[in-house]
Amino acid sequence: MSSKPASNHPETDCIHAGAEALPARFGLNTPIVTSSAFDYRDGTVRYPRYHNGLNHQVLARRVAALEGGEDAMITASGLGATSAIFLSLMQPGDHAILLDGLYGGTMDLVEGLLEPLGFEFSVWDGDPASLGAHRRDATRLIYVESPTNPLLDIVDLTTVAAFAREQGLVSVIDSTFATPILQQPLKLGFDLVMHSATKYFGGHSDLLAGAVIGSTALMNRLRPNIIRLGSSLNGEDLYLLERSIKTLALRVERQSENAGEIARWLDAQSVIERVFYPGLESHPGHAVARQQMRDFGGMLSFRLAETVDPENFLDSLTLIRPAVSLAGVESMISQPLHTSHSKLSDAERQRLGIDARLMRLSVGVEAREDLQSDLERALEFSMDQR
Repeated sequence: MSSKPASNHPETDCIHAGAEALPARFGLNTPIVTSSAFDYRDGTVRYPRYHNGLNHQVLARRVAALEGGEDAMITASGLGATSAIFLSLMQPGDHAILLDGLYGGTMDLVEGLLEPLGFEFSVWDGDPASLGAHRRDATRLIYVESPTNPLLDIVDLTTVAAFAREQGLVSVIDSTFATPILQQPLKLGFDLVMHSATKYFGGHSDLLAGAVIGSTALMNRLRPNIIRLGSSLNGEDLYLLERSIKTLALRVERQSENAGEIARWLDAQSVIERVFYPGLESHPGHAVARQQMRDFGGMLSFRLAETVDPENFLDSLTLIRPAVSLAGVESMISQPLHTSHSKLSDAERQRLGIDARLMRLSVGVEAREDLQSDLERALEFSMDQR
């Protein structure tokens, strides 16, 4: 059966791209295939771990269409996708360039598993002028995030992609914070895009998944190891993820609008030492972000002034919930010190500026006025308690 082709508009692709043209009796939604056992006699061995079920295929085609890629795979987590990238494109003794300040889970994978196995890495500060100094004969890929987690740094993706092409390297980006609604790195020259689909793709704080998108040739290199690692989802989770992606564009648009307003309001408060949001003109990456993003996203971070007690501030919030993870329809806040970057060493966190006063705010789709009032009350109360 044929599948629906991609359009030129992500709002449409979120709903239709890659869907099977099924008989009318199946309705409009992709049926949930729960089987783990299939008849093999038609020449195709189907098995959920092989990512070749109906729900796998529809969702992979949709995600590929959203990123403008030829092929995609949906994994059991974002780190499942990242692990497959490194293990498929590198061997012990090979070298990769990593952007400074990557997600803590990625660095834990590098330091806790890959380096002990003999993989080599160097950390790049994000300055295009210094990128070439990290190139070695054994370098195989460059891995970046933009915007970064949690400090919302911006990388010039066009420059990185051009460098990778010139040097014969594979360029990889974790684009979780941007989503394909705001940024399409493949169109800027990147080779692979990775997402923690747990976040904006899922969008309701109830799924764990990942995604990786790229050319057919590169995905064919990743596919065997994704299967070997057992990084697959069941039909029910795949269906829920497909359903969630149908509203991705709407959610990201509202979250970006809310985050921009809240970032500007926070930036004007005397009890906020600094706001990290690429939509602010004061952000050092603002100009680059304007060139490569359609909007600036629903994530921001801010550092409380020393006159504000962090724990009292978190305890005083009533609408915004302190929680691990991000990108749900509900707003949530966390201290990266204790969550996403807890596995980094104290020295590394101190170098990056990740301390108890740094708050990462995932802005949801609630009324912006209610979120702002909640923050304002919490700031006032935490000042009074000191």
